[in-house]
Amino acid sequence: MSDSGVADSSYKNGDRLPENLKQAEEIDELENSPIEQVRLTVPATDDPTLPVLTFRTWTLGLFSCALLAFLNQFFGYRQNQLSVSSISAQIIALPLGKLMAATLPAKVVRIPGTEWEFSLNPGPFNIKEHVLITIFANSGSNSVYAVNIITIVKAFYHRQLHPMAAFLLSQTTQMMGYGWAGLFRKYLVDSPYMWWPANLVQVSLFRALHEKEVRRKRGTTRLQFFLMVFVASYCYYIVPNYLFPSITALSFVCWIWKDSVTAQQIGSGLSGLGVGSIALDWSTVAGFLGSPLATPGFAVLNVMAGFFLVVYVMLPITYWTNSYNAKRFPIFSSHVFDQWGKPYNISRILNQKTFEFDPVGYSGYSQIHLSIFFAFTYGISFATLAATISHVALFHGKSIYRQTKQAFSDHVGDVHTRLMKKNYVAVPEWWFSIILICVVGLAFLACLGFGGELQLPWWGILLACVIAFFFTLPIGIIQATTNQQPGLNVITELIIGYLYPGRPLANVAFKTYGYISMSQALMFLSDFKLGHYMKIPPRSMFVVQLVGTLVSSSVYFGTAWWLLTTVPNICNTALLDPSSPWTCPGDDVFYNASIIWGVVGPLRMFGRLGVYAGQNWWFLVGLLAPVPVWVCSRLFPKAKWISLINMPILIGATGMMPPARAVNYLAWGAVGIAFNFVVYRKYKQWWARHNYVLSAGLDAGVAFSAVLTYFALQYRSIFGIQWWGTELDDHCALARCPTEPGMVTKGCPVF
Repeated sequence: MSDSGVADSSYKNGDRLPENLKQAEEIDELENSPIEQVRLTVPATDDPTLPVLTFRTWTLGLFSCALLAFLNQFFGYRQNQLSVSSISAQIIALPLGKLMAATLPAKVVRIPGTEWEFSLNPGPFNIKEHVLITIFANSGSNSVYAVNIITIVKAFYHRQLHPMAAFLLSQTTQMMGYGWAGLFRKYLVDSPYMWWPANLVQVSLFRALHEKEVRRKRGTTRLQFFLMVFVASYCYYIVPNYLFPSITALSFVCWIWKDSVTAQQIGSGLSGLGVGSIALDWSTVAGFLGSPLATPGFAVLNVMAGFFLVVYVMLPITYWTNSYNAKRFPIFSSHVFDQWGKPYNISRILNQKTFEFDPVGYSGYSQIHLSIFFAFTYGISFATLAATISHVALFHGKSIYRQTKQAFSDHVGDVHTRLMKKNYVAVPEWWFSIILICVVGLAFLACLGFGGELQLPWWGILLACVIAFFFTLPIGIIQATTNQQPGLNVITELIIGYLYPGRPLANVAFKTYGYISMSQALMFLSDFKLGHYMKIPPRSMFVVQLVGTLVSSSVYFGTAWWLLTTVPNICNTALLDPSSPWTCPGDDVFYNASIIWGVVGPLRMFGRLGVYAGQNWWFLVGLLAPVPVWVCSRLFPKAKWISLINMPILIGATGMMPPARAVNYLAWGAVGIAFNFVVYRKYKQWWARHNYVLSAGLDAGVAFSAVLTYFALQYRSIFGIQWWGTELDDHCALARCPTEPGMVTKGCPVF
């Protein structure tokens, strides 16, 4: 206590005031929130009179949802997959909302044939409208995983797919998560112990944006700064996107040693280790790993430590010791090969009539082989999944158990839960149940109708639902308390690969229904918790999420279908112009995964019949990896840096490689360390004010510049002057060559 003369004497005389005060503080914490970070960040107040689902909300929300969905799918097929996050829309929506509030008339519009009416301008633009617009944008910024299935069918397998089957697949995989979200929201949203740490960043940003900001002398407001960055990024991106695409990866080592395969393997930023490779392009920096400006410093260090260990320690050792005959194949590639080092001829093992695995053709041809890096990518994914489980159990097990136990208790909740129950009507459970039943029925239609093009049987749909249902609550508890979400993609691929092998589309469809519906449910629950903190009426949240998901899924599907049917040779790097950005690196990996898990199956890849059975040891490696860190953190509690070593992040650091390349990681890490350590420590005030705005401005500028360039020039086949700099390549052709003696590959020397 402060000024504690009386209190101290009272305590010495036997008064129990300190214990009473402590008890009072505990009661206050429980009444407000048992989580300190929530008490410090989220206001324990509400104004239920603020208008929410206004004309501004619908206009700006639907526009941002559709725009972000279009941009993200548009960039999804390009060499550098820039992901435009909802933060860009969150920042831009504020001045637009205020502009509409200042200019629109307060006219009341009645909807014909109903009693519904609304005002074009119900008053000042408020924070609750802003939250719902951001929820709309968030729906648009989250990609539709099922589009990968549509892409590999049309662009890689070159088969027909009924557009209605494809559309239903896109919608049902995104919508099924609503059912699981409705079942578990009592435990994962209403409970004060499920606090979803990532949402506190959003809450802080909303509060900062709605505080009155006065421009300092010779300074700029955050909006002015955003516009300056946006214009600069917009203008500059014409260089790497159109005039000089080669600066997306400058590999100087290759240019010095033009005739050395080993030197180019070491120096290539796109097909090798990337030593000395740099990039002068924001889409290279943020294209696969997201913006490094928005990534915590400790996470950047964990990722880069994992990258260096895998790429500069494990990869050279395994390649130059010829593990798994690594020298027969490129050192870095996401493709599959036969035993002679040639691209694997899938048509020889796939029955074109039934589109199923042909065991006779396989036995007469070759086992599937991978580049050494791609082989270890799967092993590392096994380790990451196991490490996540053990890390969470060791470092967060007690707190998760305590919070879970309290979440299932009959406690009425914290102040936020009480305010929500007092001021607003909850969403009925049957709303979610109806959606779940309808979506499952449409999933049956998508998979079993239209000639069964997707190959997944009825029991596969039900099994995928069971897996998603079973894992939503435990993984939701982990994410709601630790910010980590263990993925189910490997587990689902393994399960269906063993139960129903030889059918590539059944494998990827099962994975999507099992994994993505769970992931979508957690995204919905996270947004519900954000609305819970910001005191958004639950039914308004439900409507916005539902409409946003329907709109975004439709736009993602429509954009993908349009590009797949209008861009010549899209995704086919053998036939594309060297300057073409439509290389589909993510879909290329997805396609090869469908061959590995779906066509050939895990038994012939990672089981007793496969070349890579040894990769299963990575499960054990991942399970044990967090143990030494946990032990050291207990033995040396004062060494706080030990607890910042996050083995799941470190082991899974290269999880985006491929399709990401070494140059993406090096550029991302350099920018992340520069801003989250150097700038953060020396110019903390500037960092706090401008860092996230800088990230949003760079993303938005690149996105709009690329779209305008495409429609104004590239769509009309206007490509300008052709020179070596217009090739979207780092000019390290020899980096893709094998180095085993006697191997003959076109364009490569024979050792």
